[in-house]
Amino acid sequence: MTRLGIGVVGAGRVGAVLGSALRAAGHPVVGVSAVSQESLERADALLPGVPVLPVPEVVRRAELVLLAVPDDALADLVAGLAATGAWQAGQIVVHTAGRYGTAVLDPARAAGVIPVALHPAMTFTGTSLDLSRLVGCTFAVTAPTPVLPIGQALVVEMGGEPVVLDEAVRPLYHAALAHGANHLVALVAQAGQALADAGVADPGAVLRPLLSAALDGALRAESAAGEGRAAGDRSTGAVTTLTGPVRRGDAGTVRDHLDVLTGLGVRTGATDVAASYRALSRAATGRALAAGLLRADQGEALLDALAAGEPDAPAHAPGPDGSTVHGAHDDEGDGDGGSAPGADQEDQA
Repeated sequence: MTRLGIGVVGAGRVGAVLGSALRAAGHPVVGVSAVSQESLERADALLPGVPVLPVPEVVRRAELVLLAVPDDALADLVAGLAATGAWQAGQIVVHTAGRYGTAVLDPARAAGVIPVALHPAMTFTGTSLDLSRLVGCTFAVTAPTPVLPIGQALVVEMGGEPVVLDEAVRPLYHAALAHGANHLVALVAQAGQALADAGVADPGAVLRPLLSAALDGALRAESAAGEGRAAGDRSTGAVTTLTGPVRRGDAGTVRDHLDVLTGLGVRTGATDVAASYRALSRAATGRALAAGLLRADQGEALLDALAAGEPDAPAHAPGPDGSTVHGAHDDEGDGDGGSAPGADQEDQA
């Protein structure tokens, strides 16, 4: 496509890397904004020689403005620039916020800009290592139909794979990515802490082959399930690769796990580990039942074990047909696991 003067607003982990990738594709970067010392160093490392400028000046110089700021800051930034008349007719404005489509750019559209939302489904370190990871990375592209080819071409130039996404589903799409990537990190941190408390010198070395194999198998199965999977179908995909005590219906093992993880919380204050184990085991039980991997009596025994010591929990769990499975004792039912906050755009794109 035509070479465009790129202005990068936000030299965070995402902006500096994407700016560097577009520069490598032949687009000159005419300016970058950076405030913190970390951003200044990142801009110097990934965009050497590019002038660091105030945001309005970056916008004034650019034919394509790349807005790579935290999600919660995006709307105010766009509106503020519109209020000062900074946007220019015909200018391409691209943002990288996962939760938004192009509606957040409406104040700029009123000035005649071309709106595009690009979101790479990748965690960024903000270093040159990310540039190779962009190759083959999926980018969600949302834009008015006549403009979609621009967004798709930009993604291809950076080595990515464009996938068109409707405006309405962007929040669900982003929630799915944050749930998978961010909570995977929390899970590894919890497992690592438990191993360290057990005396394992290098928890990462112990977890790496196990988690790598589990993740690879789950992702392969999820891909094999394909786009033809019916909405709400929990019987195919990653759940078919489930292993461990829940898959075997070993309620006694699950009960013992909760006992020792609760003890870990008492000793160290890490009460979140047992809580997460309980919530995720409950989710695994529900999905294993739905997939026909467990008998109903095995599911009941597991749910009773998971409800032990949790007096406020309800007594029902999702069954294989979307109904409920009752524990052996209704006053020892299972509860719903809570969810952690989503990701900061600069850390998890």
